[in-house]
Amino acid sequence: MYVKYEDKRVRELFEDLNDVQSSRNLMRKEIGAEMTRAVKKKFNQLIAFSNFSFLLQAKIGKIEPLEGREDGNYSVHLSANYRLIVAPDTNDFSAKALKRCDTFIIKGVVDYHGKGSKYNWLIP
Repeated sequence: MYVKYEDKRVRELFEDLNDVQSSRNLMRKEIGAEMTRAVKKKFNQLIAFSNFSFLLQAKIGKIEPLEGREDGNYSVHLSANYRLIVAPDTNDFSAKALKRCDTFIIKGVVDYHGKGSKYNWLIP
């Protein structure tokens, strides 16, 4: 799949993460080596799919839809409390549309201790 980013900071961190030759280790400095490894692993798994529907069917990282103000976003488990938040790049969330959706948006990484305002965003 193709990737877009929620904002410039998220783009900067993920592009640096995937820059094998000249990485400045920005994400490691931001969230630590262990969490960076988990993010990199999930990122590589996500981009391996051809569309968002296949990703949902595979249930990589216990992917699950979010509700309320986060409706349209999905959380991908990185560890017990940390999630990578992504969204399909579409306004139509029907099964047919998700089969056509070959791009997702990375929103960031959260420390997930519950619903609503309890999210603690590590990235952005």
